[in-house]
Amino acid sequence: MVEKKVTWLELFYDLLFVAAVSKASHVLLHVHHGTIPLEYLSKFVLIFIPIWWAWVGQSLFVNRFGRDSTSHRVFLILQLFFVLIMTASLSVDFDQYFVPFLIGYLGLRAMTAIQYLAVHKKEEDHRRITARYLGSRFWIGLAISALSLFFDSWIRYAVLYAGIMVDILLPLLGRKYLVRSPINTHHLLERFSLFTLILLGESVISILTVLQSSDWTWRSILFASLTFLLIIAMWWQYFENVEKKVNKALETAGQTIIYGHLFIYLSLCMIAASIQLLFLEQLNYGFMLSFIFGSVLLYFFSTSLVFHKYRHAHQRLKIAHLAVFLGLLAVFLGLNLIFEVPNYVIIGEMMLFFAVYAKGST
Repeated sequence: MVEKKVTWLELFYDLLFVAAVSKASHVLLHVHHGTIPLEYLSKFVLIFIPIWWAWVGQSLFVNRFGRDSTSHRVFLILQLFFVLIMTASLSVDFDQYFVPFLIGYLGLRAMTAIQYLAVHKKEEDHRRITARYLGSRFWIGLAISALSLFFDSWIRYAVLYAGIMVDILLPLLGRKYLVRSPINTHHLLERFSLFTLILLGESVISILTVLQSSDWTWRSILFASLTFLLIIAMWWQYFENVEKKVNKALETAGQTIIYGHLFIYLSLCMIAASIQLLFLEQLNYGFMLSFIFGSVLLYFFSTSLVFHKYRHAHQRLKIAHLAVFLGLLAVFLGLNLIFEVPNYVIIGEMMLFFAVYAKGST
């Protein structure tokens, strides 16, 4: 497979999504009576999915058809304008900012659909069919989402996200076209890895928040140190797999990477929020355990799925490996339910789990 490099403009494009990701993550910091209300958990997911899908849409176009030409740069710069509009309108108060959010999202997705239609005449055979399919079908989801302007109350959001879900499902429904125009696995993994770095950065910001919100006692320093080691272990586990354990020569539709990373990204945001909430002790003990262990479990299952699919066959993990990892988490959770432990012990357990997971999977 011909090597495809990430361009500087793609990196700049990612930079503008940093603010969007940060806004989505901060929704999880809304605590009431010791819990994160279901309303805010739902809003976090509903805010994050359009961000992820808008970023994925352009990344996949570049992966299959992108060339560092003047016309491509113009399209990408126009999309940056819509990214700014969408990011500025991200808020838990959906009603007040609904119209600018819709303009930003529809503008981003429309630019990507136009790009597919613009290149399909220049392509041949299966690549031409793939570009035409995606360029024409994406307008279905856009049209459905645009209809949300004609409704009020919860119906408006139901129509908006119905269009987004149609948009997300169309590549799955058209898989027979996409497998004939495989993605560049090396480039796609690099793109998703760069976005993973952005989300790991949210955990680093959480460490700074911990240090700035305390008097630098031995407890806060210990907590911050263990959290730093936790992030290093997460980085080690993810990027060691990407760099050395996956087969970048595979030619597939890339859908395991694409959709699997949605859950990886959600879990990384949840872990970043867990760090702050755990230190500030704003959550009830039982809810806190459920939230942080649930976040780690989501990360574990999603990374295991993605990397298992793309690992070299002789390096795939066995059921015994998964049993050890899950068993370790179960032991930690069981002990914490029996004995109420301080926050630095819980973060230390997470650090140990990720250290074992990194070592065992790499």
